[in-house]
Amino acid sequence: MNILLWLILGALAGWLAGLIMGSDGRNWLVNILIGVLGAAIGGFVASLLGLGGVTGFNLYSLLIAVAGACLLLGVYNLLRRHL
Repeated sequence: MNILLWLILGALAGWLAGLIMGSDGRNWLVNILIGVLGAAIGGFVASLLGLGGVTGFNLYSLLIAVAGACLLLGVYNLLRRHL
């Protein structure tokens, strides 16, 4: 997949994950970065589980990316509170 599409998908996933996880909206750049990383992590975990990965700019890939971004955003929020 094109790197620009990865960034767009990750930004969208990060924004959606921020809405789902109750982000206050001030850390939108962090949400986007976490979305890009979360898309990669979500695709990796999904492929390990045999579900396929992030294969393109489609609804399934967006759901995988949002799930990975929510996971990563949750870990980030836990670490931020404890440090």
